[in-house]
Amino acid sequence: MRDVTGRLMLLDTASLYFRAYFGVPESIKAPDGTPVNAVRGLLDFIDRLVKDHHPDHLVACMDADWRPQWRVELIPSYKAHRVAEEHAGGPDEEEVPDTLSPQVPVIEAVLDAIGIARVGVEGYEADDVIGSYTARASGPVDIVTGDRDLYQLVDDARGVRVLYPVKGVGTLQTTDEAVLREKYGVDGSGYADLALLRGDPSDGLPGVPGIGEKTAARLLAEFGDLAGILAAVDDPKARLTPSQRKRLDEARPYLAVAPTVVRVAADVPLPDAGTALPRTPRDPAALEELAGRWGLGGSLQRLLTTLAA
Repeated sequence: MRDVTGRLMLLDTASLYFRAYFGVPESIKAPDGTPVNAVRGLLDFIDRLVKDHHPDHLVACMDADWRPQWRVELIPSYKAHRVAEEHAGGPDEEEVPDTLSPQVPVIEAVLDAIGIARVGVEGYEADDVIGSYTARASGPVDIVTGDRDLYQLVDDARGVRVLYPVKGVGTLQTTDEAVLREKYGVDGSGYADLALLRGDPSDGLPGVPGIGEKTAARLLAEFGDLAGILAAVDDPKARLTPSQRKRLDEARPYLAVAPTVVRVAADVPLPDAGTALPRTPRDPAALEELAGRWGLGGSLQRLLTTLAA
Protein backbone atom coordinates (compact mmCIF):
# COMPACT_ATOMS: atom_id res chain seq x y z
CA MET A 1 0.00 0.00 0.00
CA ARG A 2 1.41 3.36 -1.00
CA ASP A 3 1.53 6.19 1.51
CA VAL A 4 -1.91 7.72 1.93
CA THR A 5 -1.99 11.20 3.40
CA GLY A 6 -5.05 13.40 3.67
CA ARG A 7 -8.67 12.24 3.76
CA LEU A 8 -9.28 8.71 2.51
CA MET A 9 -12.72 7.68 1.28
CA LEU A 10 -13.47 3.95 1.06
CA LEU A 11 -16.50 2.79 -0.90
CA ASP A 12 -18.27 -0.45 -0.06
CA THR A 13 -18.90 -0.70 -3.78
CA ALA A 14 -21.38 -3.59 -3.94
CA SER A 15 -23.45 -2.06 -1.14
CA LEU A 16 -23.64 1.18 -3.11
CA TYR A 17 -24.43 -0.27 -6.51
CA PHE A 18 -27.17 -2.45 -4.98
CA ARG A 19 -28.67 0.73 -3.53
CA ALA A 20 -28.31 2.47 -6.86
CA TYR A 21 -30.01 -0.44 -8.62
CA PHE A 22 -33.02 -0.35 -6.32
CA GLY A 23 -33.11 3.45 -6.07
CA VAL A 24 -32.82 4.43 -9.74
CA PRO A 25 -35.58 3.41 -12.18
CA GLU A 26 -34.81 0.49 -14.47
CA SER A 27 -36.10 2.64 -17.31
CA ILE A 28 -32.61 4.22 -17.38
CA LYS A 29 -31.17 2.25 -20.28
CA ALA A 30 -28.28 2.11 -22.72
CA PRO A 31 -28.94 2.78 -26.44
CA ASP A 32 -29.40 -0.98 -26.98
CA GLY A 33 -32.09 -1.14 -24.28
CA THR A 34 -29.90 -2.69 -21.55
CA PRO A 35 -30.68 -1.26 -18.08
CA VAL A 36 -27.82 0.88 -16.71
CA ASN A 37 -29.57 2.23 -13.62
CA ALA A 38 -26.95 0.79 -11.25
CA VAL A 39 -24.08 2.14 -13.36
CA ARG A 40 -25.44 5.65 -13.63
CA GLY A 41 -26.71 5.64 -10.06
CA LEU A 42 -23.27 4.71 -8.73
CA LEU A 43 -21.61 7.45 -10.79
CA ASP A 44 -24.11 9.94 -9.36
CA PHE A 45 -23.36 8.64 -5.86
CA ILE A 46 -19.61 9.11 -6.32
CA ASP A 47 -20.11 12.58 -7.79
CA ARG A 48 -22.15 13.65 -4.77
CA LEU A 49 -19.70 12.10 -2.31
CA VAL A 50 -16.70 13.84 -3.83
CA LYS A 51 -18.56 17.19 -3.99
CA ASP A 52 -19.75 17.01 -0.40
CA HIS A 53 -16.79 15.41 1.38
CA HIS A 54 -13.69 16.33 -0.65
CA PRO A 55 -11.57 13.19 -0.27
CA ASP A 56 -7.90 13.28 -1.25
CA HIS A 57 -7.91 9.53 -1.89
CA LEU A 58 -10.72 7.27 -3.10
CA VAL A 59 -10.86 3.47 -3.24
CA ALA A 60 -13.73 1.40 -4.61
CA CYS A 61 -13.43 -1.71 -2.42
CA MET A 62 -14.71 -4.91 -4.01
CA ASP A 63 -15.83 -8.38 -2.91
CA ALA A 64 -13.25 -10.71 -4.46
CA ASP A 65 -15.04 -13.35 -2.37
CA TRP A 66 -18.38 -12.29 -0.89
CA ARG A 67 -18.60 -15.45 1.29
CA PRO A 68 -15.04 -16.52 2.23
CA GLN A 69 -14.62 -20.19 3.00
CA TRP A 70 -12.68 -19.46 6.20
CA ARG A 71 -15.78 -17.73 7.58
CA VAL A 72 -18.12 -20.47 6.37
CA GLU A 73 -15.98 -23.15 8.04
CA LEU A 74 -16.50 -21.41 11.37
CA ILE A 75 -20.22 -20.62 10.92
CA PRO A 76 -21.74 -22.69 8.05
CA SER A 77 -24.91 -20.56 7.99
CA TYR A 78 -22.88 -17.44 7.13
CA LYS A 79 -24.70 -15.82 4.16
CA ALA A 80 -25.96 -19.29 3.16
CA HIS A 81 -29.43 -17.98 2.28
CA ARG A 82 -27.89 -15.70 -0.38
CA VAL A 83 -26.12 -18.47 -2.31
CA ALA A 84 -27.47 -18.85 -5.86
CA GLU A 85 -25.03 -21.61 -6.85
CA GLU A 86 -22.27 -23.39 -4.96
CA HIS A 87 -18.81 -23.81 -6.51
CA ALA A 88 -16.51 -26.37 -4.90
CA GLY A 89 -13.33 -24.87 -6.34
CA GLY A 90 -14.03 -21.19 -5.83
CA PRO A 91 -16.37 -18.52 -4.46
CA ASP A 92 -20.05 -19.41 -4.38
CA GLU A 93 -22.28 -17.41 -6.71
CA GLU A 94 -24.35 -14.78 -4.93
CA GLU A 95 -28.01 -14.31 -5.73
CA VAL A 96 -28.16 -11.05 -7.69
CA PRO A 97 -31.09 -9.60 -9.69
CA ASP A 98 -30.93 -10.64 -13.35
CA THR A 99 -30.70 -7.09 -14.63
CA LEU A 100 -28.01 -6.08 -12.12
CA SER A 101 -25.46 -8.83 -12.87
CA PRO A 102 -24.63 -7.57 -16.41
CA GLN A 103 -24.06 -4.06 -15.03
CA VAL A 104 -21.28 -5.05 -12.64
CA PRO A 105 -18.59 -5.55 -15.34
CA VAL A 106 -19.61 -2.20 -16.83
CA ILE A 107 -19.19 -0.53 -13.44
CA GLU A 108 -15.73 -2.08 -13.09
CA ALA A 109 -14.66 -1.00 -16.59
CA VAL A 110 -15.89 2.57 -16.07
CA LEU A 111 -14.13 2.93 -12.71
CA ASP A 112 -10.91 1.61 -14.25
CA ALA A 113 -11.11 3.99 -17.22
CA ILE A 114 -11.77 6.96 -14.92
CA GLY A 115 -8.80 5.97 -12.78
CA ILE A 116 -10.60 5.35 -9.48
CA ALA A 117 -8.67 2.68 -7.59
CA ARG A 118 -10.65 -0.57 -7.51
CA VAL A 119 -9.34 -3.08 -4.99
CA GLY A 120 -10.46 -6.60 -4.17
CA VAL A 121 -8.27 -9.27 -2.58
CA GLU A 122 -8.73 -13.00 -3.19
CA GLY A 123 -10.34 -14.77 -0.25
CA TYR A 124 -11.68 -11.59 1.34
CA GLU A 125 -14.77 -9.42 1.33
CA ALA A 126 -14.84 -5.69 0.61
CA ASP A 127 -15.35 -5.17 4.37
CA ASP A 128 -11.92 -6.71 4.99
CA VAL A 129 -10.29 -4.50 2.37
CA ILE A 130 -11.93 -1.50 4.02
CA GLY A 131 -10.76 -2.65 7.45
CA SER A 132 -7.19 -3.06 6.23
CA TYR A 133 -7.02 0.33 4.52
CA THR A 134 -8.51 1.91 7.64
CA ALA A 135 -5.94 0.22 9.90
CA ARG A 136 -3.07 1.56 7.79
CA ALA A 137 -4.37 5.07 7.09
CA SER A 138 -2.49 7.95 8.66
CA GLY A 139 -5.26 10.51 8.21
CA PRO A 140 -9.05 10.70 8.53
CA VAL A 141 -11.16 8.00 6.87
CA ASP A 142 -14.71 8.16 5.50
CA ILE A 143 -16.27 4.73 4.95
CA VAL A 144 -19.32 4.84 2.69
CA THR A 145 -21.55 1.81 3.17
CA GLY A 146 -25.11 0.66 3.69
CA ASP A 147 -23.79 -2.19 5.86
CA ARG A 148 -23.90 -1.53 9.59
CA ASP A 149 -21.23 -4.18 10.20
CA LEU A 150 -18.64 -1.53 9.40
CA TYR A 151 -19.73 0.57 12.39
CA GLN A 152 -17.12 -1.47 14.27
CA LEU A 153 -14.42 0.62 12.58
CA VAL A 154 -15.71 3.98 13.86
CA ASP A 155 -12.98 5.65 15.89
CA ASP A 156 -13.23 9.32 16.86
CA ALA A 157 -9.62 9.49 18.00
CA ARG A 158 -8.42 8.47 14.53
CA GLY A 159 -11.06 10.38 12.58
CA VAL A 160 -12.73 7.24 11.23
CA ARG A 161 -16.44 7.62 10.54
CA VAL A 162 -19.10 5.82 8.51
CA LEU A 163 -21.25 7.68 6.01
CA TYR A 164 -24.41 5.58 5.98
CA PRO A 165 -26.98 6.24 3.23
CA VAL A 166 -30.38 6.86 4.77
CA LYS A 167 -32.10 7.81 1.53
CA GLY A 168 -30.19 7.43 -1.70
CA VAL A 169 -26.81 9.02 -1.13
CA GLY A 170 -28.10 12.57 -0.88
CA THR A 171 -29.03 11.91 2.74
CA LEU A 172 -26.18 10.37 4.70
CA GLN A 173 -25.98 9.65 8.39
CA THR A 174 -22.51 10.65 9.57
CA THR A 175 -21.87 7.94 12.11
CA ASP A 176 -19.37 8.72 14.83
CA GLU A 177 -19.05 7.34 18.36
CA ALA A 178 -21.71 9.72 19.72
CA VAL A 179 -24.24 8.36 17.21
CA LEU A 180 -23.33 4.76 18.08
CA ARG A 181 -23.65 5.38 21.82
CA GLU A 182 -27.03 7.07 21.34
CA LYS A 183 -28.45 4.36 19.03
CA TYR A 184 -26.77 1.20 20.33
CA GLY A 185 -25.15 2.03 23.67
CA VAL A 186 -21.67 1.07 22.44
CA ASP A 187 -18.75 2.73 20.70
CA GLY A 188 -17.08 1.47 17.55
CA SER A 189 -14.91 -1.11 19.27
CA GLY A 190 -17.96 -2.59 21.01
CA TYR A 191 -20.18 -2.82 17.94
CA ALA A 192 -18.81 -6.16 16.73
CA ASP A 193 -19.53 -7.76 20.12
CA LEU A 194 -23.05 -6.30 20.05
CA ALA A 195 -23.60 -7.67 16.54
CA LEU A 196 -22.44 -11.19 17.28
CA LEU A 197 -24.49 -11.39 20.48
CA ARG A 198 -27.76 -10.21 18.90
CA GLY A 199 -27.12 -12.01 15.59
CA ASP A 200 -27.90 -10.81 12.09
CA PRO A 201 -30.37 -12.75 9.91
CA SER A 202 -29.20 -10.88 6.79
CA ASP A 203 -25.75 -12.45 7.22
CA GLY A 204 -26.93 -15.79 8.57
CA LEU A 205 -25.49 -15.14 12.05
CA PRO A 206 -27.62 -16.87 14.68
CA GLY A 207 -26.60 -14.80 17.69
CA VAL A 208 -27.36 -15.94 21.23
CA PRO A 209 -30.99 -17.05 21.58
CA GLY A 210 -32.91 -14.66 23.81
CA ILE A 211 -30.21 -11.96 23.69
CA GLY A 212 -31.52 -9.09 21.57
CA GLU A 213 -29.90 -5.76 20.81
CA LYS A 214 -30.98 -3.99 23.99
CA THR A 215 -29.97 -6.87 26.25
CA ALA A 216 -26.63 -7.18 24.44
CA ALA A 217 -26.01 -3.46 24.95
CA ARG A 218 -26.83 -3.74 28.67
CA LEU A 219 -24.49 -6.70 29.09
CA LEU A 220 -21.67 -4.86 27.34
CA ALA A 221 -22.26 -1.77 29.47
CA GLU A 222 -22.11 -3.94 32.60
CA PHE A 223 -19.19 -6.22 31.73
CA GLY A 224 -17.21 -4.29 29.11
CA ASP A 225 -16.80 -6.74 26.25
CA LEU A 226 -17.47 -10.33 25.22
CA ALA A 227 -14.62 -11.66 27.34
CA GLY A 228 -16.03 -9.83 30.35
CA ILE A 229 -19.49 -11.25 29.72
CA LEU A 230 -18.15 -14.81 29.51
CA ALA A 231 -16.17 -14.26 32.70
CA ALA A 232 -19.40 -13.14 34.35
CA VAL A 233 -21.08 -16.39 33.28
CA ASP A 234 -18.48 -18.24 35.37
CA ASP A 235 -18.86 -15.86 38.32
CA PRO A 236 -21.86 -16.80 40.48
CA LYS A 237 -21.81 -13.29 41.99
CA ALA A 238 -22.14 -11.53 38.62
CA ARG A 239 -25.44 -9.82 37.94
CA LEU A 240 -26.91 -12.12 35.31
CA THR A 241 -30.38 -13.58 35.31
CA PRO A 242 -30.49 -17.39 35.42
CA SER A 243 -31.81 -17.50 31.84
CA GLN A 244 -29.07 -15.17 30.56
CA ARG A 245 -26.39 -17.25 32.29
CA LYS A 246 -27.81 -20.46 30.82
CA ARG A 247 -28.17 -19.08 27.29
CA LEU A 248 -24.69 -17.58 27.22
CA ASP A 249 -23.16 -20.76 28.62
CA GLU A 250 -24.90 -22.91 26.01
CA ALA A 251 -23.76 -20.50 23.28
CA ARG A 252 -20.04 -20.85 24.09
CA PRO A 253 -19.22 -22.88 20.92
CA TYR A 254 -20.77 -20.13 18.78
CA LEU A 255 -19.17 -17.34 20.82
CA ALA A 256 -15.76 -18.97 20.43
CA VAL A 257 -15.80 -18.57 16.64
CA ALA A 258 -18.19 -15.65 16.03
CA PRO A 259 -15.63 -12.89 16.70
CA THR A 260 -13.41 -14.13 13.87
CA VAL A 261 -16.39 -14.17 11.50
CA VAL A 262 -17.92 -10.83 12.52
CA ARG A 263 -14.82 -8.69 12.95
CA VAL A 264 -13.42 -7.37 9.71
CA ALA A 265 -9.85 -8.31 8.89
CA ALA A 266 -7.22 -5.62 9.34
CA ASP A 267 -4.29 -7.48 7.81
CA VAL A 268 -5.35 -8.14 4.21
CA PRO A 269 -2.39 -8.02 1.78
CA LEU A 270 -3.31 -4.85 -0.08
CA PRO A 271 -1.94 -4.22 -3.56
CA ASP A 272 0.28 -1.28 -4.40
CA ALA A 273 -2.58 0.70 -5.93
CA GLY A 274 -2.52 4.42 -6.54
CA THR A 275 -5.42 5.78 -4.50
CA ALA A 276 -5.16 9.52 -5.19
CA LEU A 277 -8.40 11.04 -6.44
CA PRO A 278 -8.04 11.23 -10.23
CA ARG A 279 -8.34 14.66 -11.81
CA THR A 280 -8.40 13.43 -15.41
CA PRO A 281 -9.43 10.04 -16.83
CA ARG A 282 -6.78 7.33 -16.86
CA ASP A 283 -7.96 6.02 -20.24
CA PRO A 284 -9.94 8.71 -22.09
CA ALA A 285 -10.43 6.62 -25.24
CA ALA A 286 -11.83 3.64 -23.33
CA LEU A 287 -14.05 5.95 -21.28
CA GLU A 288 -15.43 7.62 -24.40
CA GLU A 289 -16.25 4.20 -25.88
CA LEU A 290 -17.95 3.08 -22.67
CA ALA A 291 -19.91 6.33 -22.41
CA GLY A 292 -21.26 5.95 -25.93
CA ARG A 293 -22.00 2.24 -25.73
CA TRP A 294 -23.79 2.40 -22.40
CA GLY A 295 -25.33 5.88 -22.64
CA LEU A 296 -23.70 7.20 -19.46
CA GLY A 297 -24.49 10.78 -20.46
CA GLY A 298 -24.84 13.39 -17.74
CA SER A 299 -23.93 11.02 -14.88
CA LEU A 300 -20.42 10.51 -16.20
CA GLN A 301 -19.95 14.11 -17.32
CA ARG A 302 -20.97 15.47 -13.92
CA LEU A 303 -18.48 13.21 -12.17
CA LEU A 304 -15.64 14.11 -14.55
CA THR A 305 -16.39 17.81 -14.02
CA THR A 306 -16.34 17.35 -10.25
CA LEU A 307 -13.06 15.42 -10.36
CA ALA A 308 -11.43 18.11 -12.49
CA ALA A 309 -12.54 20.96 -10.22
